[in-house]
Amino acid sequence: MIQTIPEGVDSKFRLVLLIARRAEQLMRGARPKIDTDRAVKPTRLAAHEFEQDRVRWDYGEEGGVLEVGEESLEEETAEEEATAILE
Repeated sequence: MIQTIPEGVDSKFRLVLLIARRAEQLMRGARPKIDTDRAVKPTRLAAHEFEQDRVRWDYGEEGGVLEVGEESLEEETAEEEATAILE
């Protein structure tokens, strides 16, 4: 598990939020940025991605996290279509 806070992350609490956001993306189908040889839970996989500095992220205008990782256009389109169907 992560022993030190990665450079650019201001607190351990922000790191937890970033890992949680990335884990959500992985659960929705985002591709992992590291290779694993066995099944790994999304939260642990997200933590390993941060530990290996494989995830990009940025603060939003109000200090919240604007973006974590990158999702493909196909995933965004599928999510929009699912939302449209439910409405």
